[in-house]
Amino acid sequence: MANSHKLPDSVIIFGCGYVGTALARYLRARGVRVGALTRNPEQAAALRELGLDEVVVAELDAHEWHTRVVGRYQAVVNCVSSGGGGLAGYRKSYLAGQQSILDWARSQSIDSYVYTSSTSVYTQDGGVTVDEAVDTSGAPATGQVLLESEALLAAAADLPNWYVLRLAGIYGPGRHYLLDQVRTARGEIPGRGDYALNMIHREDIVAAIVAVITGSAPAGIYNIADDTPTLKAEVLHYLAEQLGLPAPVFNPENVSERLRRRGGRMPHRFISNKKARKALDWCPKFPSFREGYAELL
Repeated sequence: MANSHKLPDSVIIFGCGYVGTALARYLRARGVRVGALTRNPEQAAALRELGLDEVVVAELDAHEWHTRVVGRYQAVVNCVSSGGGGLAGYRKSYLAGQQSILDWARSQSIDSYVYTSSTSVYTQDGGVTVDEAVDTSGAPATGQVLLESEALLAAAADLPNWYVLRLAGIYGPGRHYLLDQVRTARGEIPGRGDYALNMIHREDIVAAIVAVITGSAPAGIYNIADDTPTLKAEVLHYLAEQLGLPAPVFNPENVSERLRRRGGRMPHRFISNKKARKALDWCPKFPSFREGYAELL
């Protein structure tokens, strides 16, 4: 982890799933009191097994959990996922969930509030480099919900230290979609390979969250992506070579219905992490997919 400042005494993690569990494990190992909220009873049991101090099972958008959280917390990390349900599910988890946390936070003494959003709010194409200042008005409906959730946090006057981390495509232990795609391809990959994959390893996400809750960076929005966006074709060819499999062939005619609704292809853009590297005292341990997948192959 790049940042060496003091960790908060207590952190509560909302939506404590793939990223949140890794963060909880890191914090508990360093003596931080950690609470969590999840909608999944099995996940709650796993978190209790990790030794978390408080685990609440509830729907985030409800308010009944407010009285069930016993501890007081210095830092909030909201890394909730949509949980399915289409656009309505997005609004329930991201927007209503964000509002519920903010309502609860007024009863606490929150020093920092971190929200993990997504680089999917960007619509730029054509191989351009994208930073946090670009126009997001054309975001798809799901992206607009994320932007509304970000705006709720930014407008919370009683939370001066708020951070939106727009995450690129997440991968890491137990989540390696591209490896699975190569292994099951039978020589053919659906869709195209001529667009950049913007990716971030789970460990580097945890490092970025730690950087903002321990540092003194300006409040605001930060892209969290690795240093080396790479064409999908190059990534998959490399992985196939490492696995001793034939180089995959892309089939642009074979695309999912979801992708067809988005125009039949993924946008080609390069997400810049320069702002985060400079302001957060953070840099990726895995600067490209090669280092990240070396531990997964």
